[in-house]
This record gives sequence, C-alpha cells and structure tokens, in this order.
Amino acid sequence: MRLILNIIWLLFGGLWMAAGYVVAALISFLLIITIPFSFASLRIASYALWPFGRTIVDKPTAGTGALIGNVLWILLFGMWLAIGHLISAAAMAITIIGIPLALANLKLIPVSLMPLGKQIVPVGSSQQFAAVAA
Repeated sequence: MRLILNIIWLLFGGLWMAAGYVVAALISFLLIITIPFSFASLRIASYALWPFGRTIVDKPTAGTGALIGNVLWILLFGMWLAIGHLISAAAMAITIIGIPLALANLKLIPVSLMPLGKQIVPVGSSQQFAAVAA
C-alpha cells in the first residue's frame, strides 16, 4: 500500500514539492553561511519525493544553532514552502483517493518550517530513535 501511495504522491504533488525544496537548496548554496540550509532542504526534498513509510524525528544532538537556523529558515524559505504544502493539501483533499496525500502534505508543514535538527527514519525505527534521545 505504501508503494502505491508513494507512486501516486510522486505523480500528483511530490515531484513539484521536492522541486521547491531543491530550488531553496540551490539558492542557499549561493551563500557560504546558508550551506546548512541547503543540506537540510535536500534532505527534506528526498522525504517529499517518497514520504510514505518514513517519518521525521528530532536529532538528539540538535541545539541552539538549529533553533537560530530554523528562525532564519522560516523567514527565507519556510513560510513559502509551508504555503505550498497547504495549497497542495487543499487540492488533494478534494477526492477520496487524495485524502491520504493531503494528510502527508499536512505532515510536511512542520518540517518545512523547521528542517534543521530533524532526521528522516523508517517508520518502524522511530521508537528506537526516541528511546536513544531520552
């Protein structure tokens, strides 16, 4: 079922949202100080391409730098990417088949706003990472 949802997602929205993250990464690579934004954006772009079967957890080593970086990210790119996910979710929720895809878009909004200090893991291993962080 995850494979089918991922293929439908890729065709009807994932490719466009991942392209938005890649554009944000390319813009971030232009300045040396925003290179960490680029790596975070590319990480989230890979998640936006194939979200079903994976989840996002907080990195246990994320600290104040990630918080400050996330505030800058929201101002530069995060707000626009979150709006893109919201519009895409509204469009996908029109059909019954699109409802799981709309929920996946809504799941991506928090990470589109604050990607630094996050890690993408398979769904079954998210409890392991939570136990390590505690």
